[in-house]
Amino acid sequence: MLRIGVIGYGYWGPNLVRNFHETPGAQVTCVADMNSKRLDLLRSRYPSVKTVRDEQELLACPEVDAVAIATPVSTHADLTIAALRAGKHVLVEKPMAETSAKCRTMIEEAKRAGRTLMVDHTFPFTGAVRKIRELIQGGELGEIYYYDSARVNLGLFQHDVSVIWDLAVHDLSIIDYILTDKPVAVSCTGIGHVKGQTENIAFLTLFYAAHTIVHIHVNWLSPVKLRQTLIGGSRKMIVYDDLETTEKIKVYDTGVTLETNPDSIHEMKVGYRTGDMWAPKLDASEALRLLARHFLECIADGKTPITSAESGCRVVRIMEAATESMLKHGEMVRLEQ
Repeated sequence: MLRIGVIGYGYWGPNLVRNFHETPGAQVTCVADMNSKRLDLLRSRYPSVKTVRDEQELLACPEVDAVAIATPVSTHADLTIAALRAGKHVLVEKPMAETSAKCRTMIEEAKRAGRTLMVDHTFPFTGAVRKIRELIQGGELGEIYYYDSARVNLGLFQHDVSVIWDLAVHDLSIIDYILTDKPVAVSCTGIGHVKGQTENIAFLTLFYAAHTIVHIHVNWLSPVKLRQTLIGGSRKMIVYDDLETTEKIKVYDTGVTLETNPDSIHEMKVGYRTGDMWAPKLDASEALRLLARHFLECIADGKTPITSAESGCRVVRIMEAATESMLKHGEMVRLEQ
């Protein structure tokens, strides 16, 4: 039985407690939060769980084997390093840290401690995203031409991070999971309309060494909520709508064929192919439940998590580069390989 401690019982913490509480092989033994009212609510639901207001008391608790951190991003690095040095395995909320330099420090600390460090990117554990990866990796779509996403809604304005770090982080974690190639450069434009606050609208473009291009539109000022992604391949295309309840993924046997006459570079025939559409059956299991189970498996078997610290660091580096590009009015920023 792996004994779990949770730091932070605000927005995401209750979901972590519930899922670990209901996961075989895990036991939530302690929760830390500075807000006593939140802890009162926790005790009413889970009377056997110990509660503390000081996270250091939780880290020092011998009845905690692993820690899930659900606190503001500015605290992630320090709390993760402290937990690793206390001999705990760590699941840290997204984004992994404020900077890629801090991410690398966290990775090195996990290696020194010989402990599992995993990032809570939930989307790679959804049935829809796992099916998309299966289709792409299996060659069903052919060569990937583009990934075009709109992730917009009205509010919730964040005070500590921009719309990129709040919303685009989801698409970046999905892309890192479903695509084998990694981006080589990023360009980003964005703007903030609330004085003294971060950007609330942004447009990211990721460039790859091959022919793939990624475009992500994130927006806190949209009159409607959209969670729609188009993925185009040389053979087939996907429409992924996360707000759909029954058919989140639709696969279209649609594409364009270019035939060039070798005898004349001026002759090119464009063929349009329109075939059937089908909606694959998806696993309806709760993504966070699968993530919690995967965290336990990685600790038990010593395997690398799907949402590893390295992948979390790559996501943070892209967001860093996007932020740098925004300050330069969309100038392209190269990504180290």
